[in-house]
Amino acid sequence: MEKAADFFQQTSKVLTVSELTRSIRGTLETKFRAVWVQGEVSNYKLHPNGHQYFTLKDSRAQIACVIWRDTVAPLRSEGGRPILADGTRVQIFGTVSVFEMRGQYQISVQIVQPFGRGVLQAKFEALKRKLEAEGLFDPARKRSLPKFPRRIGIVTSPSGAAIRDILNVLRRRAPWLSILINPVRVQGTGAAQEIAVAIRELATSNENFAPVDLIVVARGGGSIEDLWEFNEEIVARTIVNVNVPIVSAIGHEIDFTIADFVADLRAPTPSAAAELIVPDIGDLRRHLDAHSRAIGRELLNRMRDAQQRLDHARETLRRCLEYKIENYRRGLAHALVTLQARSPARELMLRRNRFGDLQRRLRESPLRILDNARHRFQKIEGILRVLGPEATLRRGYSITTDESGKLIRSVAVVRSKMKIKTRVSDGEFRSETL
Repeated sequence: MEKAADFFQQTSKVLTVSELTRSIRGTLETKFRAVWVQGEVSNYKLHPNGHQYFTLKDSRAQIACVIWRDTVAPLRSEGGRPILADGTRVQIFGTVSVFEMRGQYQISVQIVQPFGRGVLQAKFEALKRKLEAEGLFDPARKRSLPKFPRRIGIVTSPSGAAIRDILNVLRRRAPWLSILINPVRVQGTGAAQEIAVAIRELATSNENFAPVDLIVVARGGGSIEDLWEFNEEIVARTIVNVNVPIVSAIGHEIDFTIADFVADLRAPTPSAAAELIVPDIGDLRRHLDAHSRAIGRELLNRMRDAQQRLDHARETLRRCLEYKIENYRRGLAHALVTLQARSPARELMLRRNRFGDLQRRLRESPLRILDNARHRFQKIEGILRVLGPEATLRRGYSITTDESGKLIRSVAVVRSKMKIKTRVSDGEFRSETL
């Protein structure tokens, strides 16, 4: 009971039929994106609007199928019998979806082929897995196509619709292009070897033709048997091993071959390949015209800007020159005033006056110097008469010296029995100390 309660709690949200059907549809379409299914056709009906409805069944189950009008036209076998008819056994490829109005899951069919082609499909899948494991499908390995090829090579049947479609598009889009066609059989025994040899020949330059910039391998649509030569390993490895970019343009958009997986670019149709490998001359002319106009506008803008900068520079230079000239004019005027203030005549006159004054002073200088010297001598003589030794002695003073004439200034230097000499105003005498 507890488990039942837990279950009801977890599923308590009540869904509408539409919500549940939409959820189931999302789950189915996510898990089964595209599948191959084989079985017996029953209840086949071609609707007036072009859609085809039937049931695909085996001994234990059945599933509804629909082919939309624009996907696959009603098919017939080589004998003219309809491939889709009650009781026929077929293999279909499509996506699983849900018709919500009836709550019914169904297959939206994209490819239909008679039952018994499973051997070729199995061979295809086996080679695909093998080459993919070797890294031959890796985008990092693939070569870039030139943006503006000048020479291209085409490997295809010379009489098929594919070559006509490619040439018509190339002549319209790129009339300058040089095209080299290497004709091959694209179906039948030995065609795969021819295709491989033709690719190698175009990829290897020789004395007969210059190397091409890229190679297109093309063929019109057909059944899996018709396209099988492009599923052969020799073709795939040749595409990988040459040193020229390869574009595959095999069959219709829904057709896939091993060559498509190893090619550097897969085009859905031969015409699309021609569209992809060269730019349209009309687009180029429009781009060139647009760029030319843009360059013209840019040049005009730059010229105007340069002219404006030139005018500004010219005006700045004019003002600078005027300022410099004015400075030079003022400097010249100042120099002229200075020169006039120090003219040679004025300087000569000043120097002549100065020289006359010096000459006069030179003549008067000895007498003045002599008078000044005489005056100073008389003054000093007067001072000496008043302050000199003779004047001092006349005032009652004496001068005492030892025998060597050294002046005795203190009794401390006097010794007993020392001979001394004393000078007075009217002479000198000698004596001896006690």
